[in-house]
Amino acid sequence: MAESNLIRFFGDNPFTRILDVLIDNIGEQYSKKEMQELAEISKGAFFTHWPKAEELGLVKVTRTLGRTKLYTLDRNSQFTKDILKFDMRMIEETSPKRMLATA
Repeated sequence: MAESNLIRFFGDNPFTRILDVLIDNIGEQYSKKEMQELAEISKGAFFTHWPKAEELGLVKVTRTLGRTKLYTLDRNSQFTKDILKFDMRMIEETSPKRMLATA
């Protein structure tokens, strides 16, 4: 997994990796297993940190296939909106043009 601004700023930990997968794939639907694999974290780490994403309202169920629920980033959540604004600000602040202007 390439290091994103989110991981650079908040550190490389399971929760940040889960959040990074959701933001990088905004609008996509994934099962928990798919997100765990995309985040490149262990099953145990995923299930330790996943409840926090649900409690904060960062994710929502989009549909159910049999017993498998598919999730996506809940863009209607105020917390999610704030994180996305912060992510955009980090992108702006770390863009090559911005770096050259301050050098």
